[in-house]
Amino acid sequence: MLEAGRKGSVHVVYLITRADELGGAQMHVLELARGFRARDWQVTVLAGSEGSFSELVQAAGIPYVHVPFLQRAIHPWKDMCCLLVLRQLLRKLKPDLVATHSSKAGWIGRLVARSLGIPVVFTAHGWAFTEGIGYPQRWFFKVAERLVAPLADKIITVSEYDRQLALRHRIVEPERVITVYNGVPDIPPELRACPLTNEGERVRLIMVARFSPQKDHALVLRALAGLRDLPWELELIGDGPLRPACEQLARDLHISDRVYFRGERKDVAERLAQTHLFVLASHYEGLPITILEAMRAGLPVVAANVSGVSEAVQHGRTGLLFARGHVEELRACLQQLILNATLRYSMGKSGRERYERHFTLERMLENTARVYQEVLRNRGKI
Repeated sequence: MLEAGRKGSVHVVYLITRADELGGAQMHVLELARGFRARDWQVTVLAGSEGSFSELVQAAGIPYVHVPFLQRAIHPWKDMCCLLVLRQLLRKLKPDLVATHSSKAGWIGRLVARSLGIPVVFTAHGWAFTEGIGYPQRWFFKVAERLVAPLADKIITVSEYDRQLALRHRIVEPERVITVYNGVPDIPPELRACPLTNEGERVRLIMVARFSPQKDHALVLRALAGLRDLPWELELIGDGPLRPACEQLARDLHISDRVYFRGERKDVAERLAQTHLFVLASHYEGLPITILEAMRAGLPVVAANVSGVSEAVQHGRTGLLFARGHVEELRACLQQLILNATLRYSMGKSGRERYERHFTLERMLENTARVYQEVLRNRGKI
């Protein structure tokens, strides 16, 4: 429905590139949209495709609009068409503020919102010029971001690492960029995990991540292949283009009988509750929501020490961190926690406490609302 904001209410339009996948950025937008709608704000979500994310948005009763021609790949003709279509949509919707998420939607959304005089905020879910991304791509995205960054009234980063990265590369002035940590809604007590195991029981590991070049499922499989003598099994939640190659690798490493490929799931909280240890291997990140969900469940976390991960996972207290791409380090971390149930339990307990202090949905909503309200005040909208 294309309706103008109700009198007296704040109307926020969320714009994200893809709705045919359930990544961290999509879940972040969904929780913001639900949270602010519960505060009687008017919320509309726009994206360039339809699929699992758009289905969840609509199931939550949140208006969803497909934006033709909005896609991740750069295509000059389609991108120009997208600019024109989005401009028409925003003129009809008349939002008080546009909140853009993901690189492509961030570029186009900022251009269109600025051209219409609408306040705009961009949230960076990890910069595309961070370490772990190839140099040519890093260079291109850094130049592109420098060009469009001035169009945003405010830029939100989901980790302090990313805020400092933006300042170091002179993307934005310090006063226009702020860190707001991701947050996730709490779960009922029955969905909290117990990292302890019964005698003779295998330690159940879980990784929740899309099978994409950003993630490193292969590293996890290779690390575990060196621990065949230990009692473990691995559950992989997610889908993506690299899944067939990982399935073949598990067979080649002779561990396919202990690795379960579950595909994309909507019962992630229930799956986490049935496991003992969370692992995430990545080449780069923002602040992974899956790590926060694991901490919320009371699971110890083993993760690659990239980007803002160490701002969530405290090495030696709530989990263990390993160097990106270092299979021996990862294997040693997994071995330590597979063999030590007491350490798993204490780390999981500390992780749950850290979630309660820093990464709740309520905290994220409050801090995000402050940013939006500051932008609207500065523009004379409230």
